[in-house]
Amino acid sequence: MSLIVRRIGPACTIQDQGRVGYLDQGLSRSGVADILALHEGAVLLGQSPDFAALEMAGMGGEFEATQPVRIALTGAPMQANIDGAAIVWNASHHLEPGQRLTVGAALQGSYGYLHLGGGIDSEMFLGSRSTHLTAKVGRSVKAGDTLPAGPDTGETGFKLPPADRFDGCTLRVLESFQTPLFDTDTLTRFTRTEFKRGTRANRMGMQLESNGEGFAAKDQLNILSEVITPGDVQMTGTGNPFILLPECQTTGGYPRIATVLPCDMPRAVQVPAGGMIRFEFVSLEEAMQLDAAFRSDLARLPGRIEPLIRDPHDIADLLSYQLIGGVISATD
Repeated sequence: MSLIVRRIGPACTIQDQGRVGYLDQGLSRSGVADILALHEGAVLLGQSPDFAALEMAGMGGEFEATQPVRIALTGAPMQANIDGAAIVWNASHHLEPGQRLTVGAALQGSYGYLHLGGGIDSEMFLGSRSTHLTAKVGRSVKAGDTLPAGPDTGETGFKLPPADRFDGCTLRVLESFQTPLFDTDTLTRFTRTEFKRGTRANRMGMQLESNGEGFAAKDQLNILSEVITPGDVQMTGTGNPFILLPECQTTGGYPRIATVLPCDMPRAVQVPAGGMIRFEFVSLEEAMQLDAAFRSDLARLPGRIEPLIRDPHDIADLLSYQLIGGVISATD
């Protein structure tokens, strides 16, 4: 089972939960930007969240089924249709051979996801199928490529209420080792500032902009390069913050004022260009509680799926369905 890529946006990559254990060799984790969207797709298809999906940055593409295949669409909502008939986002659907799925531009947010029943069965590298563009592990998906699906059995026709995370947001952050390098006035101004997500963004990081002067740490030019992770908020030489994302470098010398909680990263990455972001410091104890709650919410996702009710006018193969099973005679 597979999909042939007939047309696709410029920054679509295959991603799973990423690869771990290689920071000391200069290779960051990579993996999906929005981990919640990966879990949502897995639940809609009744399969493991370890499976790989297609991450679509701002724009999707057109895909043709070569065999019967189940799909799910999650993350930033995008215009989508099958052979011209509009379909529901954050839901699972079925494609017959020759049918074409078209995914357009994001209506909200930044990253949308196309999941296949059985996952995208691409080549493994160091225990993961994730593309890592900055490390030249894999490449963006191109027109003419095939997205192979793994073995699959299951049903479609389910939907999930989407989590509200596609506009502006307040991100909870922890102090980093370098937070004390920023004086109290700077930290206060940081939490009171309303930032706007700039246009400079990719899978390495996203720049934030604000009015007024930039943010600087004491003796920041003398800071030694240290290990960094996705979610770190780095202050560049211009004083503009960058939120580091899955393909960030493994070490860096710019000062880090804070680190976004992992449970808030799905909201951070989905803020569109021009969207507003604020920061709120929390304690380590609060952060652990919030992370535990997020993991519990992921575990409860299967209980939130609902049947997807389709309009008969939108079902091109309506006559192929058995529509009278279970009918009871009025005279018997």
